[in-house]
Amino acid sequence: MSFDGVFTHTMVNELSPLLTGARLSRISQPYPNELIITVRANRHNYPLLLSAHPSYARLQITEIPFVNPEKPTNFTMTLRKYLDGAILKSIKQIDNDRVVHLTFTARNEIGDQESLVLIIEMMGRHSNIVLVNQADQRIIDTIRHVAHDQNRYRLLLPGATYIAPPQQNEADPFTATEPLYRTMPATPDIFAQAKALQQTYQGFGFDTALELATRLAQATDQDQAWHDFFQTLDQAPQPTITHDPTKKQLQFSPCVFISQHGTRTTYASLSELLDHFYRDKAQLDRVHQQGSDLIRLVQNELKKNKKKYRKLEQTLAASEKADTYRIKGEILTTYLHKVERGMTEVTLPNFYADEAPIKISLSNQLSPSKNAQKYFTKYQKLKNSVHYVNEQLAATQQEIDYFQGILTQINLAAPKDLQDIQAELRQQGYLRTKSKQKKQRPKLSQPETFYASDGTKILVGKNNLQNDRLTLKTACKTDIWLHAKDIPGSHVIITSAEPSEQTLVEAANLAAYYSKARLSATVPVDTVAVKKIHKPNGAKPGFVIYTGQKTITVTPDEQLVQKLSQQP
Repeated sequence: MSFDGVFTHTMVNELSPLLTGARLSRISQPYPNELIITVRANRHNYPLLLSAHPSYARLQITEIPFVNPEKPTNFTMTLRKYLDGAILKSIKQIDNDRVVHLTFTARNEIGDQESLVLIIEMMGRHSNIVLVNQADQRIIDTIRHVAHDQNRYRLLLPGATYIAPPQQNEADPFTATEPLYRTMPATPDIFAQAKALQQTYQGFGFDTALELATRLAQATDQDQAWHDFFQTLDQAPQPTITHDPTKKQLQFSPCVFISQHGTRTTYASLSELLDHFYRDKAQLDRVHQQGSDLIRLVQNELKKNKKKYRKLEQTLAASEKADTYRIKGEILTTYLHKVERGMTEVTLPNFYADEAPIKISLSNQLSPSKNAQKYFTKYQKLKNSVHYVNEQLAATQQEIDYFQGILTQINLAAPKDLQDIQAELRQQGYLRTKSKQKKQRPKLSQPETFYASDGTKILVGKNNLQNDRLTLKTACKTDIWLHAKDIPGSHVIITSAEPSEQTLVEAANLAAYYSKARLSATVPVDTVAVKKIHKPNGAKPGFVIYTGQKTITVTPDEQLVQKLSQQP
């Protein structure tokens, strides 16, 4: 489901009684389109996420930890100036649209009380967050500045008068007194009925409209079905994620949607549902945004090394002709008396092929003996190149494997892990080191901590530097080490010398999940004691060798990973 007007309505209903009257205690902007305002109510801090992301715009309380930038943005500084310590007076949705007004009361510079409105507009690529002075509707600042050349209808810049998004002139389904759906043309086509509902009522995403059309089509009493649907949303929402394995997609809804098929999981709140739904999607997007330079570098290195590998293979294939040059050189040497200077070719009997004639090209600038010597030189050069080319093939394949591993780590990384990957690429000489960075030793982030069902601690490295430190320095020699077999992935350490069979399987699941094979049905995972792990001299970060391993086959399970991340 999209974050449409109906979902916004249920979210405002959830947040309003919880946060009204709360005091704003902290403001941060961890990402360009996302704002976290922490409010305190009833002796509890609530991190409220306001996202103006073009694909994931939403409003929710989040429990996902965010890493703040070292230097706050201008928008953050403006909000801190005007809203620090402000009281949240109300949370209000506008006309069942994807627009929510958070109204605050605060003291200005001279101590007078004023009302300020923080407006979040969740409208796809037009999403924005705007701080407005309620008295004169003057815009104080916006998270995204929009000039007239970008939007002719309204100007979203500091100092301009705030103009609300264009009204759709559609009915609010929560407040409409007349059942307008009765006047819509009757049709057995559920999809056509859903589109008609979208055109009649404000705030219906297509999946919400399809759900309502399905309920109306199946009901004997349509008025009652209509009433029950909106009463459920208003009074007893059931936050639900439906996993449809046939379409390989997840859908979220504020209550159980009978039009959606698959395995359903319900949550205690809409915010908890959104945390679960967007955890990986939004994080991957943030990583790709912040790590775009790293991704470009790694992809260029992969492209360069794959091209080099193909050329080396061509050279190796050419070396197979070495014996042909040797044979021609020996035949020329044997029949030198039949070769005259100035000839461009000669046909001689091949004593390696039952005297069959063989045509040999010659240089008319060289003597017969020099022509023979030329063939021996070509033979020796190709023969000598075989060993070198094989060495280069192996080294190039190591580079390819290394960068494929880095790319996998970026895809599995949290934004905070990108610094470690960047530091590693600098250490390996792939990224230029600035003079200031030479003086500062990068501080590595910590491995992820999980807990098996019996309480055993399991540590997971998220990048090569973490993997090396975890396996070679942090782990005890008797701990158990796990890694997805023959594919890029995380080092996993079970902090126990004799873990239970269940703990082994759970740790293997973590190793499979944090690997390139995360989406595979079955993943072989090697497990061995840490004391049997060795790092070859000069090996790249994250590379180790081991012997005496056992292999467990598991299916990566995201729900199990989430369960193991919670401390017992």
